Amino acid sequence: MFPLSHMMKAFIRKGQLTVIDADDKPHVFKGEPGPEVTMRLTDRKLYRTLVFNSELAAGEAYMDGTLRFEDGSTLRDFLTLFSINRLSLGSYPIQKALRAIKMRFRKRQQSNVKGEAQRNVAHHYDLGNEFYKLFLDEHMLYSCAYFREPDETLEQAQRNKLRLLASKLCLRPGMKVLDVGCGWGDLALYLAQLEDVEVLGVTLSKEQQALATQRARDAGLEGRVRFELRDYREVNESFDRIVSVGMFEHVGVSHYDEFFKKLNTLMPDDGIAVLHSIGHMSPPGMASAWLRKYIFPGAYSPALSEVFEVVERNSLWVSDLEFLRVHYATTLKHWVERFEKNRAKVVEMYDERFARMWEFYLVSCEMMFRTGSQLVFHMQLSRSRDAAPIVRDYITDRQKAYIVREQTLNITL
Repeated sequence: MFPLSHMMKAFIRKGQLTVIDADDKPHVFKGEPGPEVTMRLTDRKLYRTLVFNSELAAGEAYMDGTLRFEDGSTLRDFLTLFSINRLSLGSYPIQKALRAIKMRFRKRQQSNVKGEAQRNVAHHYDLGNEFYKLFLDEHMLYSCAYFREPDETLEQAQRNKLRLLASKLCLRPGMKVLDVGCGWGDLALYLAQLEDVEVLGVTLSKEQQALATQRARDAGLEGRVRFELRDYREVNESFDRIVSVGMFEHVGVSHYDEFFKKLNTLMPDDGIAVLHSIGHMSPPGMASAWLRKYIFPGAYSPALSEVFEVVERNSLWVSDLEFLRVHYATTLKHWVERFEKNRAKVVEMYDERFARMWEFYLVSCEMMFRTGSQLVFHMQLSRSRDAAPIVRDYITDRQKAYIVREQTLNITL
């Protein structure tokens, strides 16, 4: 099973991995006490591809069924074991050398020029609204929820997230709000119900724009909320407030200057923008090759250092910064549970390989947030230092006030 066996000896520092090769021979790789996983490989090509392109090969092998788990082991068990040993894998000489080479070309992997950006978005978000209804909350929020209490439902936690974002926007009646990457429209509709504001949501997904527009119409909010199929770079109006949730991950490092410059030009001096994005606490890197190929072409969650230097160049004040460290892991766990309950429907809608692809995606992402370096950050930005209150208590106070307002106005969206 060489050269895979050589890498596995260096890889497993905690726990135990038993690999049953294509000749039905077991190989045991053991470190300090930890999780124990049994994996079977039925394709001899994996002995090399798992060494020279580990992430891509592992994901594809799971999709194809040439990598599977036995003796009670699950994909979650394997990815947990992988995650807690990831640093030793990264320091393996071949992996280290390959990473250095790939880093030279990472900007090409994150191309999101106009036109290409829409194709990248369509690849993921235009799979069909019925598919996403199988595992998202009832209002279809496809981003990190905010769990104020560990036993909250996914629906409650997603409402908490909307309320937290609204509190940071410091809304006032009559304001114009831009929602960049508006998804299926829940945040925009919530803001319009909560405050007397006008909201424009822009997206590159035809499926999202169509459903969001219908939801605004059904709620009687089409006079104050509209959704357009438009690249944010084509927006030229002025907005008092800008919010973007789960879209920045699709911008790409080479387009960060373009993104923050655009935010700056769309706001007045006392405007406020709130950015909700995945990031990581480690140095700049690359998105997984498997994730780029099958799930999010052109996507990348940045190191914080990559964001701050661009914000500085674009003369924007960071007036507040908050990190949601474990909330996305919990969110993803809810999504995985709902996905598994509806797995048969997924296979019926697509096929078994598609279902395995999405299992690999959802569970691997959960592990990245639970034991890896991934996090979610909220960055509040303005052109002036005092656009938002200078004492942070207002965020908590507004959340409490909005809870009462939701009940009084019977806000259900």
